[in-house]
Amino acid sequence: MTLHQNLIGGEWVGTEGRDNINPSNINDVVGVYAQASADETKQAIAAAKAAFPAWARSGILERHAILSKTSQEILARKAELGELLAREEGKTLPEAIGEVTRAAQIFDFFAGEVLRLAGEIIPSVRPGVGVEITREPIGVVGIITPWNFPIAIPTWKIAPALAYGNTVVIKPADLVPGSTWAIVDILVRAGLPKGVLNLVMGKGSVVGQTMLESKDVNAITFTGSVGTGKRVALASIEVGRKFQLEMGGKNPTVVLDDADLKVAVESVAQSAFFSTGQRCTASSRVIVTEGIHDAFVAALGERVRNLRVGDALHKDTEIGPVVDASQLKQDTDYIAIGKAEGAKLAAGGELVKGATEGFYLQPTLFTEATNQMRISREEIFGPVASVIRVKDYDEALATANDTEFGLSAGIVTTSLKYATHFKRNSEAGMVMVNVPTAGVDFHVPFGGRKASSMGPREQGKYANEFFTVVKTAYTAAG
Repeated sequence: MTLHQNLIGGEWVGTEGRDNINPSNINDVVGVYAQASADETKQAIAAAKAAFPAWARSGILERHAILSKTSQEILARKAELGELLAREEGKTLPEAIGEVTRAAQIFDFFAGEVLRLAGEIIPSVRPGVGVEITREPIGVVGIITPWNFPIAIPTWKIAPALAYGNTVVIKPADLVPGSTWAIVDILVRAGLPKGVLNLVMGKGSVVGQTMLESKDVNAITFTGSVGTGKRVALASIEVGRKFQLEMGGKNPTVVLDDADLKVAVESVAQSAFFSTGQRCTASSRVIVTEGIHDAFVAALGERVRNLRVGDALHKDTEIGPVVDASQLKQDTDYIAIGKAEGAKLAAGGELVKGATEGFYLQPTLFTEATNQMRISREEIFGPVASVIRVKDYDEALATANDTEFGLSAGIVTTSLKYATHFKRNSEAGMVMVNVPTAGVDFHVPFGGRKASSMGPREQGKYANEFFTVVKTAYTAAG
């Protein structure tokens, strides 16, 4: 099987590889992907540093054309790339193709942002002096991405980094290197100069640690666990590096007595269980007022029990496999914890035997949970959700905000009063009314509060806050 190599300084290099395994069928090897060493990672950083001056001053039409070509090829190959994503990560094929389409849209958006680069010219308080305020690229940007969105998250970090004139060293998650490799290959063939983008696949303890220790990495954008995010922050502070962290979530969806029952059930089912619950925006705490509680639990339980679990590539599959054996163990451990804590297992919770050997788990719904249980406090990152009964809206809001996280929060209600109050008083970076908590448009800011996020927002025009630095320049007339 062909070895997919790392890209360093415009050259494909690497001899040692790791199998990329399909979680729907562990006997299916998606591909073999190189493992970078610490020395190779240092070479990639040096190449990005050397390429930065020319790329930072490159013409906006050149950058626009490269990003636009990349968008067009991704869109033209969405079926092929979607199948690759589904095979390596386990998302259902429609979800995978949707994620690929989003990647194309992101590159298209930032191709446009290149042409919209702007600053300000304002008068000084001193007569005869002018002031220019501009944004400039930071330098070498290190990118460390997770396994759950293997094409969308690398894209929404790579695209703005390149659009604003930075050079890049990217380390994708070791579980899912294929989608990032494909994006890098497309960018190279779209005309990206050597050294501007460098791909180093491999272990976080080797590649990621080398990036953190390098003083030549001027900024790091990271998506992953809270524990690793804290290490990224501490290492960056040590060398005076700009950093951006997107970490965990324990997202609530509030269902009020006045909610449309069908809307509530579908919103929660999609929020909690689609993408196998492996989304940082997934809603794993369902906070339900007592007037609708019993009817909602009965309807949601039926919806959950009828969700079809299977191979990500099969057309009837609604819920694909968990990403790997380690994540599956984490999920089943938390199911055992929930039972031991006294929550009622209302649906699912069992392993599923498929036509092929894979990491299949029935979507799991707990009821009679409290907000103090571990299953309500800790991020499980799987298809596991808990229903918490509350008396009224005030208790629901307080319970929703009673968490160390603050990424996404939802409410299902027909009341304008409560919807408006929740949007204003929810302690989350993103609030959804009558729509699932998971799913944010490509052109709007993404990010949270508390332990969920640190640093400027991602996506949309707000990306310039991280990927550029503001310069103020004075000029005296005459």
